Amino acid sequence: MNPDEQLSSYDYYLPPELIAQNPVTPRDYSRLLVVYPQGHISHHRFYELPQFLSPGDLLVLNNTKVIPARLYGKKATGAQVEVLLVEERGNNCWLALVKPGKRFSLGSEIFFTDDKDEIVLKATVVDKDEATGGRILQFQWQGGESFWLLLEKIGKIPFPPYVTDTTASPQQYQTIYAQKEGAIAAPTAGLHFTERLFQQLQEKGINITQVTLHVGIGTFRPVEVENIRQHQMHQEWIEVGEEACRAISDTKSRGNRVVAVGTTVVRTLEGVCKECGQLQPFQGKTDLFIYPGYKFKVIDSLITNFHLPKSSLLMLVSALIGRERLLSIYQEAIREKYRFYSFGDAMLIL
Repeated sequence: MNPDEQLSSYDYYLPPELIAQNPVTPRDYSRLLVVYPQGHISHHRFYELPQFLSPGDLLVLNNTKVIPARLYGKKATGAQVEVLLVEERGNNCWLALVKPGKRFSLGSEIFFTDDKDEIVLKATVVDKDEATGGRILQFQWQGGESFWLLLEKIGKIPFPPYVTDTTASPQQYQTIYAQKEGAIAAPTAGLHFTERLFQQLQEKGINITQVTLHVGIGTFRPVEVENIRQHQMHQEWIEVGEEACRAISDTKSRGNRVVAVGTTVVRTLEGVCKECGQLQPFQGKTDLFIYPGYKFKVIDSLITNFHLPKSSLLMLVSALIGRERLLSIYQEAIREKYRFYSFGDAMLIL
């Protein structure tokens, strides 16, 4: 088997102390490892980003907003339950991961209370989702408040499982341009941007447009098959508008670069091409899995954080610059004590 298609080829050792538990303040003081087309790399701070971009280049942002998707409830017996909402399914139903999951058969009920210990929300298991091992929960509530308002009151922003010792506020796990609610995790490459940095980019003539991918379980679901071609991505909801399509088309016609801010933007733009045959306005779902051998149709450059071993995100970045080269860069980042994962530092691949 081609090594690029073997799961074990995407493994590396990361010292646990390099897993970032808190974000850098200010956001744009995180480190930035720049990867040049010629093969060399250099070390900077994120606020230096404008010097690596040219007037007329286009940054594409993912404007999804993380919802307070983690809920803590109880069964009628009083047993504690943890629920992670994954995807809205309509008719007040959500796909959710439930812990402890094995105890939740059809008809099981979960009750959620407010800070006065009054029940404000009830969920009933109406189906099981084989693809994720999750449950389909149907929610019921009394009174005139919307489900989203109740979620704001009783839900928690779900930090990733490897963030175990953090003092970060929920707001620090949102990009400053987060707008459209629906994600269960932040598009973390965007966490480094500040208003000051956007101002500097604008002054240099660098353009910005936005798309949406609601980050779901597909982003975090581990690849578990040794032949990665057999891995199935969970679908995630994407939206690309006419304005973004026009901005990308204009950028390419000028010979400038389309710079994706994060792997979610890559999957959004390339996913539209998979669904439609070309980049055009689109709303719907994509399950595009990008790994070495993939030919990119839209993006030219990428801003991204450092990703988990054996993850689909690591494979996506490998498709852009080559697996062996990427793992070599990761070793350099480890030697230089870069901070890894969601609250960590960034890479710019030119």
